[in-house]
Amino acid sequence: RDTVTVLHGQDLALGAVVGVVTLTGNVKAIDPAASDGSQVAAGVLLQAADATASDVRSVMVARHALVSDQALVFPVGLTVGEKTAARHQLKSGGIVPRQGA
Repeated sequence: RDTVTVLHGQDLALGAVVGVVTLTGNVKAIDPAASDGSQVAAGVLLQAADATASDVRSVMVARHALVSDQALVFPVGLTVGEKTAARHQLKSGGIVPRQGA
């Protein structure tokens, strides 16, 4: 588990798939269209994070873990292909989504 800072302007649920903004090291919901680092799935939040007004601290799993595939939370509008790519990115980082985990 890693303690992370969730970038302001978002309200992320437990299980949110996040990427790391390269410049700041803060996390935000994965965004395949981004070019700031958050286009790559880097972890899964282990607690909800309401950062609508300001940055907040949270905890994410970033490596060496099995996670329930059904519990992963993706941003609205991601395609099936984008979700599949994010799952592969998580797996390459040591986070393995499993059915019924």
